[in-house]
Amino acid sequence: MQKKYNLRLMPHEAANEQEILFKIAATAAISLSAITGFEVLKKSIDARGRQIFINLSVIVFINEPFFTPPPTLFSFKSVEQSRKRVIIIGAGPAGIFAALKLLEVGIKPILIERGKDVKSRRRDLAVLNRTGIVNPESNYCFGEGGAGTYSDGKLYTRSNKRGNLTRILELFVHFGASHQILYESHPHIGTNKLPQIITAMRQQILDCGGEVHFEKKCTGFIHDKGSIVAVETACQQKFEADAFILATGHSARDIFTLLHHQGILIEAKPFALGVRIEHPQELINTIQYHGNADMAFLPPAPYSLVSQVQDTSAFSFCMCPGGIIAPAATAANELVVNGWSPSKRNNPFANSGIVVPVEAAEVMKHLPPAEADHKSPLLFMHFQQMVEQNAFTAGGGNLRAPAQRLTDFCNHKLSASLPENSYLPGLQSSALKDVLPGFIYHTLVAGFRNFGKKMKGYYTEEAVVVATESRTSSPVRIPRDEKNLHHPQFQNLYPCGEGAGYAGGIVSAAMDGERIAGHLAGLYA
Repeated sequence: MQKKYNLRLMPHEAANEQEILFKIAATAAISLSAITGFEVLKKSIDARGRQIFINLSVIVFINEPFFTPPPTLFSFKSVEQSRKRVIIIGAGPAGIFAALKLLEVGIKPILIERGKDVKSRRRDLAVLNRTGIVNPESNYCFGEGGAGTYSDGKLYTRSNKRGNLTRILELFVHFGASHQILYESHPHIGTNKLPQIITAMRQQILDCGGEVHFEKKCTGFIHDKGSIVAVETACQQKFEADAFILATGHSARDIFTLLHHQGILIEAKPFALGVRIEHPQELINTIQYHGNADMAFLPPAPYSLVSQVQDTSAFSFCMCPGGIIAPAATAANELVVNGWSPSKRNNPFANSGIVVPVEAAEVMKHLPPAEADHKSPLLFMHFQQMVEQNAFTAGGGNLRAPAQRLTDFCNHKLSASLPENSYLPGLQSSALKDVLPGFIYHTLVAGFRNFGKKMKGYYTEEAVVVATESRTSSPVRIPRDEKNLHHPQFQNLYPCGEGAGYAGGIVSAAMDGERIAGHLAGLYA
């Protein structure tokens, strides 16, 4: 017999298989000898009270042979002889998962990516961190796997209605991820493991007869009679296909500008902007786990915060326990920071974006007159770029980031020194009120003070505030018909993923890519 049970254990119990078996036996009112094995279905931490619990949902095998359920099998077809070809512009999660879905239905995917493969990209990131020199085509945002490959690998999403979340996680497991992501409440792969998985996905595409082309930056769209005919690349190469999936990511400003200049409809989209804050991870653990004696059996603690400030808010974004702050600029003379964690989340610091929604009325007050056009689809993009340039100047160049101790930030005081931190290019003590627009700065100050009341110990001089966290989402939306999913001007152009404004993270982007590919399968079946 197999039966499902929900268990509530203390952390030290959940870390010991024998203790779990004792709990199962007690819950099921059976002997230990009757239990032949169990499989974890769901796992989460309840740290709301002083006593912390681990919630486990398990399937238990009772008086019958135990077996581990076989992994989900996927069937990828050879597309060498496929009569239909789909160009996918961008090899981030939206593009890669669209390609894999096309393989399942027998349609040939042709991925063109402006950046490099994951191995070559790693070398460019090493140069970026060591010298502060940005390769505009190969960085934390551009290259195989997209922004998520080297900036954390979180697989958590609230967008379950956008697609089959379980299927996306099972595909990651199929290509090498730990099966633990199937049952953890906040699954995470880590930047040290995700590149190998992305490489395995690429190899699958190639093995089935699909194509992957690196260092092929899209520079033009050729269209005729309401359809895209081909795309051009920087090396004067043309790629023709039956359909085109545009999955370029949230930082492809040149693509947004290109679309606008070619008369292809795009829209301004509000986003959020702010800073990244870093605390010692041990401090966050103590706050979140209440100094619990079982802390040694718990993972590095995360947090999620939001504070209403008058008619706006400050909220945490992309929190990275045991993580690192990294430079995520995509062009010279701009400064962007992001956060990531390795799979073990074992670095000594915890960082998180703390951001404020950006609306058009405030943007208009800060942009120069030439860019302050409320009708411009590039309005928010220009504002984003302006703040990043301010941060670069304040940092003094070479991607040194302007920063303040948290208490100094909130008290409008220049920091005489900065705490130890994870940001490799280095920090520069700066007055961030001169870097950030006033409405962002004042909202953050109020938000941080409120966060300190919600999490006793969070408001401390041990924390450092680093500018600027500005790539939270795309500042542009590329519209599409929600029934047929194509662009309103072109029946075979399919905007997709974060860059088009339809996703927010690895999993939701992957689901959106699959959705587009599934639609094409219906058209071409």
